[in-house]
Amino acid sequence: MKKVLYTKKGEKFYWEKGDLHTKHGMVKEKDIKKGKIKTHMGTNLKVLKAEFLDKLEKVKRGPAVMLSKDIGLILANTNINKNSIVLDAGAGSGILSAYLSRFVKKVYSYERNPEFFKLAKINFKKLGLKNIELRNGDVYEEINEDKINLITLDLLEPWRVLKNARRALRSGGYLAVYSPNVTQVSKFVKELTDDFVFVKTIEVIEREWFVEDLRLRPKGKMLGHTGFLTFVRKI
Repeated sequence: MKKVLYTKKGEKFYWEKGDLHTKHGMVKEKDIKKGKIKTHMGTNLKVLKAEFLDKLEKVKRGPAVMLSKDIGLILANTNINKNSIVLDAGAGSGILSAYLSRFVKKVYSYERNPEFFKLAKINFKKLGLKNIELRNGDVYEEINEDKINLITLDLLEPWRVLKNARRALRSGGYLAVYSPNVTQVSKFVKELTDDFVFVKTIEVIEREWFVEDLRLRPKGKMLGHTGFLTFVRKI
């Protein structure tokens, strides 16, 4: 993908090559450039270079992916920076690993499912990410890395990783656990040993608004509960 085109109402179209055909009309390839253009039906389009977030919307999905509203909480609550080393498990489609890679030095991405492993590998290549090392491994069984600044877990039984996480994390390092069900949160927190400090469990609800002339109101759909995020730190 090279370009992304917007209508006045925020509809988005992606362009890679050739003429672009939309419900608002067609645009010739030679006319697709940065700036403002019109379709043959007279609809105005604004053209921008496709960046990371645009490309991310077009990668292949397999298992359910963590949404940006939850990923943002991880970035804001774990003290990671450009020198940090992060481990993400299970990778799934690779969405969280991809986000994290933009902010840290290195990401080790673990996925034990062979199908999801192949999918994440394809997506990382499409996004051009060079600082992710993808492993077809099981963090329940083993974590080979150490001195990790952050471990993120999107797993059914995250408490089973505590022993390996304790060895892999540096002192003060974070463990961020994504759990769809509060029973998972309860089980995980109960299993914490004295090697960890419980920081908090939070969730975020996102509501988008219509902002169009005098039409100012919340949209009918909102992103309600997707999952709980539990943050702990290693002593």
